[in-house]
Amino acid sequence: MKLVIATRNPHKLEEIKAIFDFKGLDVCTALDFPEIPDTVEDCDTLEGNAIKKAVELCQATGLTALADDSGLEVEALNDEPGVYSARWAGEGCTYADNNLKLLRELSGKDNRRARFRTVIALARPGKEPSCGGAKRKAKTATVEGVIEGVIAKALRGENGFGYDPLFIPEGYDQTFAELSTEEKNKISHRARALAEASKRWKHLWVGNFHH
Repeated sequence: MKLVIATRNPHKLEEIKAIFDFKGLDVCTALDFPEIPDTVEDCDTLEGNAIKKAVELCQATGLTALADDSGLEVEALNDEPGVYSARWAGEGCTYADNNLKLLRELSGKDNRRARFRTVIALARPGKEPSCGGAKRKAKTATVEGVIEGVIAKALRGENGFGYDPLFIPEGYDQTFAELSTEEKNKISHRARALAEASKRWKHLWVGNFHH
């Protein structure tokens, strides 16, 4: 079975390939379809964006598509940036811009609790409606992974990407960016979502699709 991963982000792709059980699958990515435009991520939930990305790529390629959307939810900021995590500091912003904004927003706040959340959607060619009620020629299902932690008071570490230099996972003293890739991939929100996806959907590679 051929599976297309809905990302052109090399960091994300590296993580996904390191964690997910692709045995028995012929895997390609959105990079293999440069003519297909990126999905406009305009949904107000991680679930909505993940489903939209998976469904659009499934429709465009005729292949089973896997997509994810991740967000950092900071308790003291009413769970912001959430679905806007990647572009929180404005369109075209860098990881550094987002991290500096987070430090500014939490300046003087005692509560630095936060969680990283990843939602993964799988879309397969079919005729069932997707979530949200829109009639689409794709069957969809989602899984989720969450990790709790706190936000550090300064950037720490060189590994990872995004908010990794500021996020200290529960039970650790180091930020994600201070952990090795192998360590992070054992505990991260994306790792947990991918592990659940692998477990939940493995039968699809040889069997029928079920919600």
